[in-house]
Amino acid sequence: MKKLNILIAFFLVMMVSGQDTFKYGVTGNFHKGSIVGVHDVSKGAYGGSLGIFAQWSLVENDVFDSAWLYIMPQIEYSMQGEIAKAEEDRFGIQEFDHDYVAMQVYLRYFFHQGNMKRDVYLFVGPRIEYLVREKRKVDPAYDLAYYQYNLDDKLSKFGYGVSFGVGLKLSLKLETFIRYDQGFSKVYPNNNNNFTYNRLLAVGLNYYINENWW
Repeated sequence: MKKLNILIAFFLVMMVSGQDTFKYGVTGNFHKGSIVGVHDVSKGAYGGSLGIFAQWSLVENDVFDSAWLYIMPQIEYSMQGEIAKAEEDRFGIQEFDHDYVAMQVYLRYFFHQGNMKRDVYLFVGPRIEYLVREKRKVDPAYDLAYYQYNLDDKLSKFGYGVSFGVGLKLSLKLETFIRYDQGFSKVYPNNNNNFTYNRLLAVGLNYYINENWW
């Protein structure tokens, strides 16, 4: 919980420090996620994320909305995990629900020529996440049979990785994007057989509550 409080405080400080020049809004996405190298016959799981973001330019913005490089911190609630079907006729479907509070700090680059900014942009940045909810729905017989492969009795609360993607500005207030998140920390630290990293592919929208020249 201490790490979560630090995460939220850091986001608020970044927002306040740029209050004269920044844009802000809400973001949401629909994604499919999974965990690398664990739970045989994993099919991944569909989920969603909802969050808020702030954004301000890192280059001169001397013509209306002409800045092409921005920094964008974002905090979100993300529903992740995976679904597996190892010996489904014997054990049924195995469900692993993991909900995170996560933060990304994106560098956003718009394609441009001089002051003519295009509608297409790229974004990339580090991601940190903190597990706030877990629900495991599996047959106990499955755990007995597959624990030697999964080694999933311990779950990490804190994780980190990278997030990147491409987006399109639809209007002054609305953007759409495709995003991929790749974890670099183990979800199951006792698993010495595989990396067990989180990963997800998402499509989503950004909506600007305020929109100005910056």
